[in-house]
Amino acid sequence: MNRLGAQNLRGDIFGGVTAAIIALPLALAFGVASGVGPIAGLYGAICVGFFAALFGGTPSQISGPTGPMTVVAAIVFTNFAQQPAVAFTVVMLAGLFQILFGYLRVGRYINLMPYPVISGFMTGIGCIIIILQLEPMLGHDAHSRVLNVLTALPGDFKTLNWHATGLGLLSLVVCFWLPKSLSRVVPAPLIALVACTLAATFVADIPLLGAVPTGLPSVQLPAFDFAQLSYMLVSAAILAALGSIDSLLTSLVADNMSRSFHDSDKELIGQGLGNLAAGFVGGLPGAGATMRTLANFKAGGRTPLSGVLHALVLLLIVLGLGPVVSFIPHAALAGILFKVGIDVIDWRYIRRWHRAPRTDLVLMLVVLILTVFVDVITAVGVGIVMASLVFVKDMADIQMQSIRTVHEDVGEDLLTAEETVLFRQCKGRAAILHLSGAMSFGAANEMMRRIVAVRPVEVLIIDLTDVPTIDGSAALTLEEIMQRGAQAGQDVFIVGMQLGVARVLGRLGALDELRGTTRFASRIDAIRAAIKDA
Repeated sequence: MNRLGAQNLRGDIFGGVTAAIIALPLALAFGVASGVGPIAGLYGAICVGFFAALFGGTPSQISGPTGPMTVVAAIVFTNFAQQPAVAFTVVMLAGLFQILFGYLRVGRYINLMPYPVISGFMTGIGCIIIILQLEPMLGHDAHSRVLNVLTALPGDFKTLNWHATGLGLLSLVVCFWLPKSLSRVVPAPLIALVACTLAATFVADIPLLGAVPTGLPSVQLPAFDFAQLSYMLVSAAILAALGSIDSLLTSLVADNMSRSFHDSDKELIGQGLGNLAAGFVGGLPGAGATMRTLANFKAGGRTPLSGVLHALVLLLIVLGLGPVVSFIPHAALAGILFKVGIDVIDWRYIRRWHRAPRTDLVLMLVVLILTVFVDVITAVGVGIVMASLVFVKDMADIQMQSIRTVHEDVGEDLLTAEETVLFRQCKGRAAILHLSGAMSFGAANEMMRRIVAVRPVEVLIIDLTDVPTIDGSAALTLEEIMQRGAQAGQDVFIVGMQLGVARVLGRLGALDELRGTTRFASRIDAIRAAIKDA
């Protein structure tokens, strides 16, 4: 638990209150967008914001529902529409996964997600947010799926509610073009919310949020649908991974501003406790929120106390201001979320698409299309697999370039002048297989192909001097090369085997094959021995 102190009390109060003012309309909008209701967004903002601040590893970070987390949560809530307790159990499981990530110290690995996958995913999330807000902007009830919205849009345009559309556009204009001098004092989303709510009192037939529950939430006990247990676990893992990435990226932004360093693993534990609590009270899952964190820091928030105060201010709103919130138009929240969706899109990458490597661009587009038209889980899974295959191919190409054979062409620059003179004395009856760098399964077949391409020799020298480590596939291929040499009556010499290579061969039982070989500390000693044998 973080120790809360009053060393920056004034700044933390201003930061926490400012962050709460920004979080209020966003939490309501995300709650509506998720399909659970505005109060779920507020409960999520309170729980995740409070526990992530109290137990997290980024002092000035403000956490709560975010666009990407809301989109994934909406899919979960839609699939378990008849079993809300099961949906909130998925949120609890996501929190438990994040706590586990923290204790396993995997925080440092979360940021290893390939950037094209993150870019395609974030851009896809932004597109989903925008598309899903089109119907509320036109004055109609929102659908929860992109394809349903796109199918219904032609009819919606024919029967659009001009008053609601006007309020939605007003909200969007305020969010985009409010003067910075004013937005530094009062956040643009709050001004948009107040302006549209006041305007709605003079216009009839505009869909409003309606009654928002007040008071403390009821506890949601865990419930499981064992027929869909695998889907629950996969969804929870995706939520946990997404929330972790989102939070740690925001932590990096906070580090940039504060010129400090966050604790990734502690941050994951704090976020996990927040999402676990959110699931128990029927709230949305959340993560570190960049815009709210920036606002908190600029207003003076420097310690976890600002995050705690932000959550407490939202709690006071839930306990007493529900009737006021009920008059907010859906179109106003749609305009705010429309701006959020535009901000989520990775414009930095899009502006440079023509300069990006073709494989990265294809990967980004595949993840983007799958995110929008299939589902987030499939998009992330396919993206990671594709990125991994591309990486393996690139690494295999590099490894294959490091595999070299020396046979009759003693002009090979691998050998020193003295080694070249000595190797000529073998008169073509010896061959050298030289490997360098880490050897993995990507290069295993190339190792075998190079040896098969060499005509039969009496002595095979396998030079492992420059190989620090080897994986199981490459180790088994090396064992097979030694076995083939022994069966062909060759003398197999091993040069410079390092401890990491010997350890892998030993675990696989391949060291038994080395008993029929001769080991040398240097290549020149092996060549001298080859001259005698040849």
